[in-house]
Amino acid sequence: MESFWFPIKLSLLVAASATIFTFIVSVALSYTFSRIHFRGKTVLETVFMLPLVLPPSVVGFILLIVFGINSPIGRAIEKVMGETILFTPYAAIVAAVVVAFPLMYQSAKAGFLGIDEDIEDASRVDGASERKTLMYVSIPLASRSLLTGSVLSFTRALGEFGATLLFAGNIPGKTQTISTAIYVAIESGEDGLAWKYVGISIALSFLFLLLVNRINDRP
Repeated sequence: MESFWFPIKLSLLVAASATIFTFIVSVALSYTFSRIHFRGKTVLETVFMLPLVLPPSVVGFILLIVFGINSPIGRAIEKVMGETILFTPYAAIVAAVVVAFPLMYQSAKAGFLGIDEDIEDASRVDGASERKTLMYVSIPLASRSLLTGSVLSFTRALGEFGATLLFAGNIPGKTQTISTAIYVAIESGEDGLAWKYVGISIALSFLFLLLVNRINDRP
């Protein structure tokens, strides 16, 4: 029974970890990029959005190259951690972060662009620092977009398959997520098990997307 629940627990852990990380990074980057202009900004933001349109296998391959044992980043991580992150739960989280980031960034930027900058300027005139303005003025005003982005990022991370399979593998009891468990069940001819995971995946995705719609429908 524990083997059945492991992919579900890992998927939720991976999705939650990826959502927290993408939220922090996306808020910082989207707020900065929505307030400043510089040469190459459009190109950089296009790079941010690439995982949204690239085939998951391409994303997984790039992650293998970037974090592989023959890369400087991979060697540095192995030196610090004592092992590579390839084919570990950490790899699943990294893959989820990469594919979920564009959704969070896009939503966060839209939220910050929708704020009247005069309100932020008034906060600064009253003596608030840039950090306090962001924390107590900008984020609350963009909260609906940020919450929507978080939910969409979570559901995207929850359903990630291609990049995870290449980068984290499909090791039962270690890196197997709901998506990879469905793949294995179908390949093994265990349609009943596959349907159970499919049902859980649909139910979770439906609940979170329903939450997004409820958020957007609020006056």
